Amino acid sequence: MNHFELFAIEPEYAVDLADLQVRYRKLQQAMHPDRFANASERDKLLAVQRTSQLNDAYHTLRDPLGRAEYILGLRGVDMQHEQKTLQDPEFLMAQMEWRERVEELNAGDFTAIDQAYSDLERETKVLQEQLEQQIAEADNDEAANSIRKLKFMHKLGRELEALEDA
Repeated sequence: MNHFELFAIEPEYAVDLADLQVRYRKLQQAMHPDRFANASERDKLLAVQRTSQLNDAYHTLRDPLGRAEYILGLRGVDMQHEQKTLQDPEFLMAQMEWRERVEELNAGDFTAIDQAYSDLERETKVLQEQLEQQIAEADNDEAANSIRKLKFMHKLGRELEALEDA
């Protein structure tokens, strides 16, 4: 049973997160290992395994990048262990520009950091919209490239957060 089947939802990129959470809580209550306290050891073990699968499925589907990778995985595209690099010269140039921009930011310059966050959010939103369209059109290669780009953007966001915390 795949993650979407577990929650009885359509295998689509656009997921109603509030509905997903409601379904998760219902399933969590039904599958919780405490409900099997008086069961056989085998049934207890199965309950723990099902709860683990449920938690993994919920966290995967709740995260847009995880969900996109999972959908591609269902289509036979395994991005979990890949070593493929992005071959988009325009995006590689943008990466270098972002790297330079982040390196030039000063920890105390909150205005510049906020502007970088805003720019990053805007570019990330465009990439997410492209990803959603690519998944809907089953353009798996381009969707995989968009996921690679979004991973970079998320990493950059964490770096901006660290700079802000400093």
